[in-house]
Amino acid sequence: MTQPNWPMPFWIAHRGAGKLAPENTLAAFRAGAQHGYRAFECDVKLSRDGQPFLLHDATLQRTSTGHGVAGEHDWAALSLLDAGAWHSRAFAGEPLPSLGAIAAYVIRNRFALNIEIKPTPGQELLTGQVVGREVCRLWAGSGLTPLFSSFAPQALQGARSTAPDIPRGLLLDGLRHGWLEEAQSLGCAAVITHYAQMDAKTVATLHAAGLKALVYTVNDEAACAWLLGHGVDGIITDAVDKFAPAACPSSLAT
Repeated sequence: MTQPNWPMPFWIAHRGAGKLAPENTLAAFRAGAQHGYRAFECDVKLSRDGQPFLLHDATLQRTSTGHGVAGEHDWAALSLLDAGAWHSRAFAGEPLPSLGAIAAYVIRNRFALNIEIKPTPGQELLTGQVVGREVCRLWAGSGLTPLFSSFAPQALQGARSTAPDIPRGLLLDGLRHGWLEEAQSLGCAAVITHYAQMDAKTVATLHAAGLKALVYTVNDEAACAWLLGHGVDGIITDAVDKFAPAACPSSLAT
């Protein structure tokens, strides 16, 4: 796969539309799409038998009927869990989606996807390698490319080894010492910080280095206006019913 231009529009729906519907499910993606979103973020990890699937937490109990560490279960068992009833009765029976199911949905609809590689602790490198390999297979010939991101540098290293042409973003909850050099050493195209960490100076530093400046998770209108003024390149939000992507200033839209 050859590296395309930057693949993400400005507005990105967090975990699908993970407040209006069960996070990291197809139902959440559909809810986001109904609100006009054309780019989505999701969390991907591996089952015990190596199947990439969507789940944020290391454990199952918050967002499914399962229990224990998700990565210690085979996909055959995980695929039978109810990942919707915890949210509301309307979504009872919603399954955990595989990366393949999400790929089919976003490719068919020509949506952009930010895949956060969210490894089970201890599986950072392997998860990045497998997810990278699967993305190359699933997106081959589509004319689209997702964006990888992760808080785990080893996961990004793994993805780089199997999918070098897929752009990468380093996720940061704080600007630790050497963060820019770390992103550059990983061959990243972007740095994605908690929105409170991003200011005009950091945006300028990233742009001077040829990197995009993205932020998560922005749900407040005042914070959004402040960030727009600083020239960020993308906002990840839960508030898909509050921020209309079509309303993004044309100078910032992609």
